[in-house]
Amino acid sequence: MRKLEGLRPEKVFRYFEDISAIPRGSGKEEAVSQYCLDFARERGLAAWRDEHNNVVITKPAVKGYEAVPGMILQGHLDMVWEKDEDCEKDFEKEGIDLVVDGDFVRAEGTTLGGDDGIAVAMMLAILDDENIVHPRLECVFTTEEETGLYGAEALDCSRLTGRRMINIDSRREGVFTVSCAGGVGCGCMLPLTWEEIEENSCTLWVEGLKGGHSGSDIHRELGNSNMLMGRLLYRLAERLDFRLGETAGGMADNAIPHSTHAVIYVPEAEEEKLAGLIQEMDAIYKKEYAASDPGVAVRLERNGRRKGRALDRESARRFLLLLHSVPNGVIRNSMDIKGLVQTSLNLGILRMDEKEALLVFGIRSSLDSEKEELGERLRHLTEFLGGSCVLEGDYPGWEYLQDSSLREAMVSIYERMYGKRPTVLSIHAGLECGFFSGKIKGLDCVSIGPDQYDLHTPRERLSISSTERVYKFILEVLKEQKPA
Repeated sequence: MRKLEGLRPEKVFRYFEDISAIPRGSGKEEAVSQYCLDFARERGLAAWRDEHNNVVITKPAVKGYEAVPGMILQGHLDMVWEKDEDCEKDFEKEGIDLVVDGDFVRAEGTTLGGDDGIAVAMMLAILDDENIVHPRLECVFTTEEETGLYGAEALDCSRLTGRRMINIDSRREGVFTVSCAGGVGCGCMLPLTWEEIEENSCTLWVEGLKGGHSGSDIHRELGNSNMLMGRLLYRLAERLDFRLGETAGGMADNAIPHSTHAVIYVPEAEEEKLAGLIQEMDAIYKKEYAASDPGVAVRLERNGRRKGRALDRESARRFLLLLHSVPNGVIRNSMDIKGLVQTSLNLGILRMDEKEALLVFGIRSSLDSEKEELGERLRHLTEFLGGSCVLEGDYPGWEYLQDSSLREAMVSIYERMYGKRPTVLSIHAGLECGFFSGKIKGLDCVSIGPDQYDLHTPRERLSISSTERVYKFILEVLKEQKPA
């Protein structure tokens, strides 16, 4: 029996369950892309796929709507892979374990992929329903949105005929997004030298944090476990003689990391001092994050005497200086739009291998100049310490369109259906609308979506009732695109 059997809209949740069974992390979308192509072929719908696994499926206008300008519906195929520390899910080979929990669909121990699987499911349901009234539709399924909007950047939009677009990648019902920030990923690489060691081993954990979306949650002052680990290790280095081993945390630059660990080697005589310092930092973090992230915890795990590898002292010194000094979080708020973050960055991935440490940041800003400046700050610091930086996935912001007939029509329809005016706003998170509006001259675009919470974390959940309301709203918007 299907896990989502009986949920409404029936077809939407049927397709959501189908794609949830397909591994579809960023850069791993070939299988779900093929699923969409097979879906179109089975229904006799025109479809094409490019070399980046983007898929476009076209459905002709219903009778009487042939003269109505076409509509683009758009969402992305990929999802963020994050999981609890004790979850053994192999994202590369296994689908998501869905759970119905009251009004919510969530996943067991992992991210859900409602971002943006719900858009994919809604578009498939619309394409599969012959009773829906609509103009010509172009349903666009993009790839690698979560790692830099690479699919949207690569898509040949000259093949699209629509000049109005509904992007289904927002996270709050009744909120119409009409502009967003641009962004870029920044990877900082610092060379490392390792030495073999045999000493008392301990694993340090900074954990229990909420995590979150590095765009829409960055203003909440949530703890970043990578940054807190850097502060912890630097504090220990000032008071304790230890050797640093493997350090790692986070899986995506656009997810605020919720757990980071570090292996250290300490003389047996120093272990009790270490335990006292861990308790001290645990108390400090709990006090500092009592309001925004009360579950934060610093934990010490004693492993006994072990052989392993540790950084030589010079590598450790440079690494700790970098990790403790890099900027993170909100850098500047907008002076024009109250409550909008203008510029931020997030240290989302921290890794070490045999040759180097890798720190991956997601940088966002409504101003290109401030986005570029943050990248330069990271490059300057990293190069000073003997490392290098690479900027990748630069994507544009989406400018507000003063005269939008689609926006006004959608606001009017929403008011009529639900008796209240929707919120129209700009956001700090990045959306693919920036690439589409840059490539399609005169594109009129609005982004919407159902209620979703704790995106990019294992607590991610999607409201069932909100999904039904938003789907009905989209169908009404399509129906209201009447012939002139």
